[in-house]
Amino acid sequence: MLRRFAVTGASLAVTLAAALLTTAPASAAPVAAAHVTATPATATSPGPARHALAADDAPDVDVTKVQAHLTELNAIANRNGGTRKSSGQGYRDSIAYVKGRLQAAGYTVTEQPCTSGCASGAGPNLIAEWPQGDTSSVYMFGSHLDSVGAGPGINDNGSGSAALLETALTLAERHPAMAARARFAWWTDEEQGLNGSDFYVGSLSSTERSRIKAYYNFDMIASPNGGYFINHLTSAAAQPMKAYWDSLGLQPEENTEGAGRSDDYSFEQAGIPTSGYAMGASARKTSAQAAKWGGTANRAYDSCYHQSCDTTANINVTGLDRSVDGIASTLWKLAVARSTPANDFSLTATPASGGVAPGESLTTTIATQTTSGSAQTVALSASGAPAGVTVSFSPGSVTSGANATMTVATAASTAPGTYPLTVTGTGSGPGAVTHTTSFSLTVKGAGGCAAGQLLANGGFENGTSPWTGDTGTIGAHTGQSAHGGSRFAWLGGYGSTATDTLSQSLTVPAGCAKATLAYWLHIDTAESGGTAYDTFRVKVGNTTLTTLSNTDAAPGYAQHTLDLSPYVGQRITLTFTATEDSSLQTSFVLDDTSLQVS
Repeated sequence: MLRRFAVTGASLAVTLAAALLTTAPASAAPVAAAHVTATPATATSPGPARHALAADDAPDVDVTKVQAHLTELNAIANRNGGTRKSSGQGYRDSIAYVKGRLQAAGYTVTEQPCTSGCASGAGPNLIAEWPQGDTSSVYMFGSHLDSVGAGPGINDNGSGSAALLETALTLAERHPAMAARARFAWWTDEEQGLNGSDFYVGSLSSTERSRIKAYYNFDMIASPNGGYFINHLTSAAAQPMKAYWDSLGLQPEENTEGAGRSDDYSFEQAGIPTSGYAMGASARKTSAQAAKWGGTANRAYDSCYHQSCDTTANINVTGLDRSVDGIASTLWKLAVARSTPANDFSLTATPASGGVAPGESLTTTIATQTTSGSAQTVALSASGAPAGVTVSFSPGSVTSGANATMTVATAASTAPGTYPLTVTGTGSGPGAVTHTTSFSLTVKGAGGCAAGQLLANGGFENGTSPWTGDTGTIGAHTGQSAHGGSRFAWLGGYGSTATDTLSQSLTVPAGCAKATLAYWLHIDTAESGGTAYDTFRVKVGNTTLTTLSNTDAAPGYAQHTLDLSPYVGQRITLTFTATEDSSLQTSFVLDDTSLQVS
């Protein structure tokens, strides 16, 4: 964990790389036990015994499997100079290990590059979502995966990372019916200032933020001389976590040492409820805590904090076990359905309208999502097509959560006009449901043109689709502002050799006389002089239409327009590319793009 700022005396140390976390074990020495009883964890308590679980309770996560993940993270560090720091190969290998296990278990896994605010060369965030449950209600569980440069970071924060990984794998293995979405995150660059989680939260739209009902953070949950600490102990978000530790008689305390020092702070600043477990870092255990939890008074919770000795030998297995089972208990209470929900899905067309001349065709994406229960096969069909128009789908049926391409082909004899098409998705299995979505087809008259704006999500306010390329550049980033709305694309700005691209493919309809691309661009730079070191290019296919550079930097946004009339009647790929040289940043901030035809 990194310090945001340190204060002296009895004040809180609010660390930037902070993760200082939940306190520690039930006894002075680590105890290798699978679970704990509901008796108080005093200094004289025996090793924990297995806790009896009702059939509908959360599972007892196998702590030996969590330890196996820690062993692998330690081995990764040993292969990479003794560290898993965010900018090194040890971190990238850690990401690959976690990602591989999650993908094999059936998770939707995304690597999110940190394109602004992170240390040079920092690896990506890793986001994994279990593809079941209500998409409008998301519970997030996160931990930072990076270590400091001085050591392998097995308690800080392999402990939180490994516990989350095994909790996610246990969820996939048990495969319960889900009432809400469970999303797991492994953050980059926490030790340099909570940078990975800051970037993630800043990339979320207001709608996406509102879907996250609570975020739970786990940083240092196996400190050898630790205590049992909970972030925001008396908050509503903390209650499931507190209830579990209360059931073990642990009498948890507020995590004052870790306040503002780990990735939950990024979510807290965005107004998202947060909590989490921690067992402590460099602060010292009090006599009262030693009497309650065991361990040694006036000694640091983790004497190997941010040191090379933070290895697998620095793990309190009892505390780790109590933490991971509390994580699972919280997840089950919040996101797992108490009764089996009906299987259901949603259906949308993007874009939802399009125009063609007679004899031509167009495509649109039909997207499905599982909204409750389990994924199911959805068969696609369409109605309302006029004479001479055929509608086909590739593939003709999808598993909910997947997309299909709808192709609308017109005949040369198709009468001009606007036709509402109805796309129907028919579910499968017992109690199958049917949903529809609309698509408006405009067939132009000979030589006619359906005037309008062709670029989809040109203002970047609706996620990243259908843009492709370096879509992590899209978001509500700290340090730059939008021209309109709250989101934009920040290309470049690294101050080192880098290239960012954003592309979108579309058809410029035949019959139109004019096609005009417009976009707003703000350029700021640390370069000086009249040499173009860093460039911004606009291309159609392989043809560069214009090039701007650091020499065009100016305060605020400027609108640029380009004539795309030569491409009328063609399918094109429009690409914006920012390229930086090896030093001195130039940021190309793009917003409110449009392609108007008439």
